[in-house]
Order: sequence, then C-alpha cells, then structure tokens
Amino acid sequence: MTTFAPDSLDLNRKLPLWYQVSQSLRASILGRSPGAPLRLPTEDALAAHYGVSVLTMRQALKELETEGLISRHRRRGTFIEPSARRGAPVRLLGSVDAIVAQQSGMRTELLGHGPAAVPSELAEYFPGLAEVAAYRRLRGDAKTGEPTNHARNFLHPDVAARVDPADLERWPMTKVLRDAVGVAIARITDTVEARLADPETARLLQVPLLSPILHYTGITYDQEGRVVDVALIHYRGDRFSFTVTLDAH
Repeated sequence: MTTFAPDSLDLNRKLPLWYQVSQSLRASILGRSPGAPLRLPTEDALAAHYGVSVLTMRQALKELETEGLISRHRRRGTFIEPSARRGAPVRLLGSVDAIVAQQSGMRTELLGHGPAAVPSELAEYFPGLAEVAAYRRLRGDAKTGEPTNHARNFLHPDVAARVDPADLERWPMTKVLRDAVGVAIARITDTVEARLADPETARLLQVPLLSPILHYTGITYDQEGRVVDVALIHYRGDRFSFTVTLDAH
C-alpha cells in the first residue's frame, strides 16, 4: 500500500525536536492534496525521514493523535483521519465585495482601540504622521466561538474620526470604511506569508506556541492614492488557506 509522503524539515536544535516534527507533519497532513494516501510510513521510516530517534517520533505522533489528525492501529499502522482537513478556504477573487464576504459571518470582539504611534514597519504608508488610530479585534467561528483570527488595523486619523467602534463588532473593517464611513476605496493590496505564533497570538488563537499561522497584510487605498487602513491579521494555519484568482479580462 502506498504511504503518505511528508514534507522535509530543517531541525532547530534550540526547540524541542518532537514539537518541530509534530508541527511539520501536521502542516503536511493539513496541506495534503485530495488524492494523497492516508497511510503514514512506519515510526522507523518517519524517524529516519526527520533524522530523529524513534522515541521522539513516537512523542510527535502521540501529539497528532491527541488532536484527532491521525489514528493508530496495532499491526495495521498509522492513518490520517479523512476528516483532517483545513477549514473553508479564504478566496480572494479580486473585488472589494469578495473581501467583505470573506470577512463576514464571524463572531467579532473588539479588544481595544485608540491612538497609537505609527509602527516603524508601517511608517512608509503614513508619511508625515506620528500617530494613527489602532484597533484590535478577535474573530471566531459564529457557531462554535472558536477563535480563528486576530486582527490589528491602523487607520488614518481623518478616517478613524468617522468610525463608530460599535460597527466593528457587527461588520468587517472594509465594509465599515466603504459603507458606514463613505471611503471611496480604489484598491486593496494583499500579502500573505507564513509565520510562527508568538506568545500573544498563540494565547488569543488558542494554538501551541510557534505553531504555523498565516500572516495577512492588507493595504487599503482611497481614490486619491492615500493609505486609509493597514490591516495585519493572524489566521490560524489549520483553519485557512488563501486562493487568488486573476481574471484575464
């Protein structure tokens, strides 16, 4: 029987080996193609693949079994649970309406808001400004309440003066800016990259420290080319994938 082929891993000797192996194998399982085999290689084969001991490999597999991603059967082997898939993908289809739809339908908690110094990494987007308005929100599954992403938004002060914070617990920021505030949005530039959860993100999203997350940066421009909002969002890596469709017309 053909077995599942996990991704390779460059081990960091400063972190627990079992944890690195479990997270690497976890990402391989959640990101597998639909037709990939469900049977995992043997413990010995996996240990050799990752360059760790069998005991380390066994501890990593136990972690994944506890999560419900795999099941282990004596004499039969270890198998990926067929239901071990990512949540519904986030599809960015090239329109503001698509982004609003992607962000809607979540339970949102406004964690805080107020003036803040312009972060150094965002200074290029707010030239000449010392302060912006900062908002922090935690969003979760509408049915289960499970946290799915942590969003930070940095707004131009002129725009923030017209934002009702209560609207941010009902609607996505993009909808608030467009429909409640009346910003004529010209374009939104999106960047998605892989990162590891820092202590605050891990606590808010209820994931292990240093587990994979998707870091999204969205830059919103008005019709005059001015940046009105920079969104920094951390998505749980086990709940989201991003698909971008480019129309040739």
